[in-house]
Amino acid sequence: MKSKAWTEKFMQGVFFVAACASVLAVALICVFLFANGIPAMKEIGFIKFLTGDVWRPSSEQFGILSMIVGSLYVTAGAIIFGVPIGILTSVFMAMYCPKRIYKPLKAATELLAGIPSVIYGFFGLVVVVPLVRDFGNVLYRAGIVEKAGDGNSILTASLILGIMILPTIIGTTESAMRAVPSHYYQGSLALGATKERSIFRVIIPAAKSGVVAGIVLGIGRAIGETMAVIMIAGNQPRITGSILQGIRTLTGNIVIEMGYATGLHREALIATGVVLFVFILIINFSVALLKRGADHE
Repeated sequence: MKSKAWTEKFMQGVFFVAACASVLAVALICVFLFANGIPAMKEIGFIKFLTGDVWRPSSEQFGILSMIVGSLYVTAGAIIFGVPIGILTSVFMAMYCPKRIYKPLKAATELLAGIPSVIYGFFGLVVVVPLVRDFGNVLYRAGIVEKAGDGNSILTASLILGIMILPTIIGTTESAMRAVPSHYYQGSLALGATKERSIFRVIIPAAKSGVVAGIVLGIGRAIGETMAVIMIAGNQPRITGSILQGIRTLTGNIVIEMGYATGLHREALIATGVVLFVFILIINFSVALLKRGADHE
């Protein structure tokens, strides 16, 4: 008995150390970012740094508004493309998929999560960019857009990011739907509802917390993606109103220039990381509030 009690206390200590290590890692990241980024913001000027649309390190002009807008553009585009497809795929896998094709389909969706982002970038560069370029040329000849673009654009990045967030949304949403008690669905059918109505009015609302968690994880993946976006987004620090034109994201800006940045330029890039970190915190906090409000309803 004493040996068992000692083992339990030892394992409790191991778990406590592991939990503390996780918290410590987050704390160290926060300290590093804010300790190095806030002074740069003060030197540049908070308002000037966040609302300036000119990024020209050679003349010490550090405005990241264009990168903020670019990150929001591609993230919103990824949500528009990826979320509906991910949720509908989850519905099919949980409620409609025949057993003989479920395992191959499940393996295929899980494989998407294991593909390196640089491979997604190559795929976008070789396959999607030419298609978007041709699409832009068609719109230009039809007089719908003023510039056709070269294919490296917001649209291309949104499509690739939409594909990249699919496994996260599909896996989380399907698990949440399968966790809903079966009598919810059976009771809805017994009351005369169709299968589709039972799914979208009963099962998905009951699995709402899991669905929202999957979407949030997908948003985090999209807004933090770097390599694939660098390869296909055009990397042009500007604000544009056309999805066929190139942009630069916050993550892309950091990776492209950190290798040779020094002094205030390097600190400004770290401050860009602070802004990105705050964005993620705001997203998570907002979702927590939404889930809390849903739990009280």
